Amino acid sequence: MTGKTRPTQADVDQRRQAVLNSVAEEGEIRIADLATRFEVSLMTMHRDLDVLAERHMLRKERGRAVAYPALTMETATRFREDANLAEKRAMCDAVASHIEAGSTVLIDDSSTLYPLAGSLARKGVERLTVITNSIGVAQHVTRELPRVEVTLLGGRFHGEFNSCTGPEVTRALGRLHADLALMSATTILQGRLYHPLREFVEVKESMMESAEHAMLLVDHTKFGKTATFQYGTAADYLTTFIDAAVPEEEIAAMRELRADVHIVSPDAAR
Repeated sequence: MTGKTRPTQADVDQRRQAVLNSVAEEGEIRIADLATRFEVSLMTMHRDLDVLAERHMLRKERGRAVAYPALTMETATRFREDANLAEKRAMCDAVASHIEAGSTVLIDDSSTLYPLAGSLARKGVERLTVITNSIGVAQHVTRELPRVEVTLLGGRFHGEFNSCTGPEVTRALGRLHADLALMSATTILQGRLYHPLREFVEVKESMMESAEHAMLLVDHTKFGKTATFQYGTAADYLTTFIDAAVPEEEIAAMRELRADVHIVSPDAAR
């Protein structure tokens, strides 16, 4: 007697991301219809939706999964890491040209900045101090740049985002002075930045206060939406790096705020 092969965690993650995408696109869907669409039991779909609701990605109501209207929710790092890699690499290559040997650089927990270590390795930067609240960033840097000094800021650990937040992180940042802070945003609308979780906003604001300058990297998928907490604009950054697929009206809005906008081409990244 043979049964179905038990799905791997990667399979489960992929299904949950597809469920999240479906709910976001349609606004709301009956849970029974989702179970049918994804060919899983009703119990399995309830379990998937419970996980997504706990991570503030959607709302689970009686018999329905509901998207947050006009909002974007931060998805788990494992869902985001491999998304839009060409654009992320192009932006990181462009940023790497602004980082000099001997600098102290703050990096937030965005997966957008994961390719930066490779960009710096290709540039030949070996003497650098990197300070981050992201375990993922720390791992990428130590793998690609073994001679770079990495300081990991510890606090409340968020397993789904592989990073830390909280007063321990912000207090540590308050005692530091860096040459440059590099970060991304969950979403951006008309030049204004948003994030669904306050504690991550507090880390970003602390990083900006602790750095001489800050740069922002945002790919086209982040534009045109909002989230719960608005915490600044693109004009707060020395330069904002975007890819060429960002809508023209969003670029115009950033420039109207007097933001310095640098558009990169993934095709020219190498």
